[in-house]
Amino acid sequence: MLAGEEGLGRLDFDNPSLAFFVGNLALAVILLDGGMQTKTSTFRVALWPSLSLATLGVVITTASVGAFAAWLLDVKLIYGLLLGAIVGSTDAAAVFSLLRNSGVKLNERVGGTLEIESGANDPMAILLVVMLTGLLQSADQLSVLAFLGQMIQQFAIGGVLGLLGGKLLLMILRRVPLIEGLYALLIISFGLAIFSGVNMIGGSGFLAVYLVGLSVGNGRIKQQEAISQVMDGLAWLAQAGMFLLLGLLVTPSSLLTHGWQAVAIAAFLIFVARPVAVMICLLPFDFRWPERIYISWVGLRGAVPIVLALYPVIAGLSNSELLFEITFTVVLISLLLQGSTVPQVARWLKIVVPPAPAPTTRFSLINDSDSNHSLELYEFLVQAEGVRIPAAIVQNVPSATVSTPQLVSLVRDQKPIVVNADTELKSGDRIWMLLHPGDVNDVAQIFSHKASTSFLLQNFFGEFAIRGDASLIDLAKVYGVPVDGIDEADTAAELLQRQLGKHLVVGDRVRFGNIRLTIRQMDGNQVEIIGLKLQDKQV
Repeated sequence: MLAGEEGLGRLDFDNPSLAFFVGNLALAVILLDGGMQTKTSTFRVALWPSLSLATLGVVITTASVGAFAAWLLDVKLIYGLLLGAIVGSTDAAAVFSLLRNSGVKLNERVGGTLEIESGANDPMAILLVVMLTGLLQSADQLSVLAFLGQMIQQFAIGGVLGLLGGKLLLMILRRVPLIEGLYALLIISFGLAIFSGVNMIGGSGFLAVYLVGLSVGNGRIKQQEAISQVMDGLAWLAQAGMFLLLGLLVTPSSLLTHGWQAVAIAAFLIFVARPVAVMICLLPFDFRWPERIYISWVGLRGAVPIVLALYPVIAGLSNSELLFEITFTVVLISLLLQGSTVPQVARWLKIVVPPAPAPTTRFSLINDSDSNHSLELYEFLVQAEGVRIPAAIVQNVPSATVSTPQLVSLVRDQKPIVVNADTELKSGDRIWMLLHPGDVNDVAQIFSHKASTSFLLQNFFGEFAIRGDASLIDLAKVYGVPVDGIDEADTAAELLQRQLGKHLVVGDRVRFGNIRLTIRQMDGNQVEIIGLKLQDKQV
């Protein structure tokens, strides 16, 4: 905006078609990268809630915002509904970047739901915008059956071709040798080809390209680390370029013409429409109230609504400039108000979990669908003082914790040093090791910062750790909890499932007498480790 016609740069850009074209390509790149960073393990708890928000949630938001906007702006209801459809979907670019760079780690249920929703709700919003724009152009009647047919077609074609395309791309990446720097370009080119092809035959290109990224990101390929770094950079470039072009397109002074109406619509969307849609869509699912409130708050609007607002502009509809200007203002308010408070609200609602220790670098050497047959090279940053590397690892002897550990190098002050069983590690050391992917979390714990990490973990999870199948009646006897109503066969994990539902995640907790039980480690749907913390008062 500063570089535009009314800013310092005085650049006169008035080409909605070009902005629309570039915006769509940029969104495809962002969704491709977002899919690559989404882990399929989150689908266990987040798939159906996110699909509910991506379909029914968009419709509810469209209807409520549409009715309010039509009344406030004194326009026909169909124009209000068109505005509601334009701002009805959350933005993948905003959600992915803000959640992953906010400095907080959300529990899997909330983070997964927000990310999958942002990647899956574009087809519904686009379908609504295209159909409403077409109705305003032709003055035909809206057919519910035609709408449902189009929706099924968009999701079916986009979903099937996206998954098939992802499998094909994964096969190509594994079998075709290329220079390392070309793999990311191959992924981008293939993803954009799928995006364009699916759009041409009536499917959702956005959904398809997201699923392509999902398949590649969760497949095992040797160049995964290098590809992820390049893709992340390209996604940031696409996002910056898209917002730059959209900022040039808008005339700042025109935003003030209907400024107070735009602020009112943004407030209605943030504080009424989005929360109502979330509460209705998540009714069948096991979400706690703080989680529902947070999902309501992080309904971020970004570049997607602005790009969608170009549909009526390109179609030449009356009031199209009004819709574009209001949409732009709504997006600015959403990003400034909601986007700037993502970490603070998460901490306030207590849905943050401590970050698990992790390697700083990873290279895949042997790929296999079974992680026990794969071998990868990891770099760990030592944050603990005085820790020794376990003798089994130094001597390369298989142990119960790490199946095939092999120490490659210990680097201190940019120099490799000789390691033996008596070598003490210093904070800042970097250790390179060969491991199976399934063992990396156990090894990362060894090198984590003992003081701060232990305090953080104990404060959140508790001073003690028990297995999920620990007897509940034994816990009750040890900690003086009344045993009335407790069956001999009841376990701690079953208590959590009874009170919180089937789909549990790390960080879920319940009170049991004078102790608090918090899930510390999951294995699929099974509760493996539970943290136990003593409370001051018995409940």
